[in-house]
Amino acid sequence: MLNQLGTGAIHLWLALYELIDDERLLNAYRELLSRAEREQERRFQFTSDRRRYLVTRALVRIVLSRYLPVLPKDWLFCTNAYGRPQAVNVEARQAQLSFNISHTHGLIAMGVTRYRLLGLDVENVNGPAFCSGIVDRYFAADEVLAFYRVPPEQRRDRYFEYWTFKESYIKARGMGLSIPLDKFSFDYPHQRGVRITIDPVLADHAERWQFWQFRPSTEYLMAVCIERKRFDRPEFIIRKIIPGSTEELLAPVFSRSSEEQLVFS
Repeated sequence: MLNQLGTGAIHLWLALYELIDDERLLNAYRELLSRAEREQERRFQFTSDRRRYLVTRALVRIVLSRYLPVLPKDWLFCTNAYGRPQAVNVEARQAQLSFNISHTHGLIAMGVTRYRLLGLDVENVNGPAFCSGIVDRYFAADEVLAFYRVPPEQRRDRYFEYWTFKESYIKARGMGLSIPLDKFSFDYPHQRGVRITIDPVLADHAERWQFWQFRPSTEYLMAVCIERKRFDRPEFIIRKIIPGSTEELLAPVFSRSSEEQLVFS
């Protein structure tokens, strides 16, 4: 399947982990995990957390094996200095394969591409995570002003829009929350547009990145950040998956993008 992951391809895989309750399938996932991963699964106190972790690790292994001739159980991983996981198998390095994972209550998302950096974030917008105090304390000044300009009933949506964009950017850079959230900001130059502004202290430039945002379903909001390359136009393929069982192609409508033209496959 690596030949389907061309220079412009971005593949997104979405798993509703709470719906995966077949014990035979869950046990099959467990057989794919390393000893350290199985020990980590056992450390979670709550069943939902254990299942999320198990499905996440199985999803990563099964999906990566769709692209490269490595058995799911044979994948090896490490984390960078900021905790970002990456495959260390020589096949992944040679293919210049890049992936990123995000999860929220009920949903795991994985993005895969080649030759570029990739970051994504997904949030359950119906959850309790919204807090205007986070905006006040951590967001950039321009974002705080824009946040309080929208009607109160729209602020929850605006918060999650900003948050998912911010998370996708810091994850694409592979540095997590070591990047101060108030040193870069997002604004909306037109109805469906988005634009990033980056403080020079971060030693980065806005033209390097592309952004998209969409809702996999009404309760979730997802943002994707990829490194811009001159030689291609991004093409999205999005699948809902039960790892090792079934999958379904999706064609969501992107609600915001930094690009003038969106391409779907």
